[in-house]
Amino acid sequence: MRVLIGGGSGFVGRELTRQLKSKGHDVTIISRQPGPGRITWADVESGGLPPCEGAVNLAGENIMNPLRWWNDSYKKDLFSSRVDTTRTLAQAIAASSSPPQSWVLITGVACYKPSLQSQYTEDSEWTPFDLLSQLVKQWEEAGQLPHSLAQSTRQVVIRPGAVLGRDGGAMKQMLTPFWLGLGGPLGSGRQPFPWIHVSDLAGIILHALETSSSPPSTQPEVFNGVAPALNTNYEFTKELGRILRRPTLFPVPGFLMDALLGSERAVILTQGQKVVPKRTLESGFQFRYPDLTSALREIVGG
Repeated sequence: MRVLIGGGSGFVGRELTRQLKSKGHDVTIISRQPGPGRITWADVESGGLPPCEGAVNLAGENIMNPLRWWNDSYKKDLFSSRVDTTRTLAQAIAASSSPPQSWVLITGVACYKPSLQSQYTEDSEWTPFDLLSQLVKQWEEAGQLPHSLAQSTRQVVIRPGAVLGRDGGAMKQMLTPFWLGLGGPLGSGRQPFPWIHVSDLAGIILHALETSSSPPSTQPEVFNGVAPALNTNYEFTKELGRILRRPTLFPVPGFLMDALLGSERAVILTQGQKVVPKRTLESGFQFRYPDLTSALREIVGG
């Protein structure tokens, strides 16, 4: 299978590429810079979609980039890097004389309203309620294919939580304070913490590419890309501290997170949603890291 990956040079893209190649698939990456096995977004816009059986979009500016201040310019980049690249790929698929069999878009769980009580599955209805949920709405709408094409190209949307792994994602910035013994719960610590190991997220994408839906649906099939364990931020903090053999005595107040990150971005860490991968499990996907202990041991050892 030939697979085209938008944003394939990033954290999740590297793991997805590794898994695809290990199963004998061919990978072409779309990135801002040309190179071996790569094309640029400008190439797609001018030359159309290269021949492929699967297309995936992982592109997007890092929302937790510590070097970017939360301002209008950054918010614009967050939207354009996701919505515009998704629209470019969807339009290229629609214009192709031989469109791919599968089109997989990775968005996020920010569409679900933070709550200590509510539990969300892929069937949960939602409407935008803040900036990030509005982003998910525009993002997913940009990926929708014309009704006629949706009969032949399977549309899949995967909504991941915090992606955990050794080489990037949420763990990259967390580990230093924990190693120094300065780690602690964020805000109250009671907020749900939906998460997934990067290997499992790549595995869900691969599973979606290799399986087919019957009968074909004109609407995207949604899969929650989260581990089946339902954890709070406090539980995550204590388990990471236990595996690292470091104390977790220093809670970070919510107002400090708001000041450092901007309140619209801080909600990702200080609030959360109980998200269940109901359809993901029903599809037959088997998680390698279904619980925090197994995931964190793989990432940091212990």
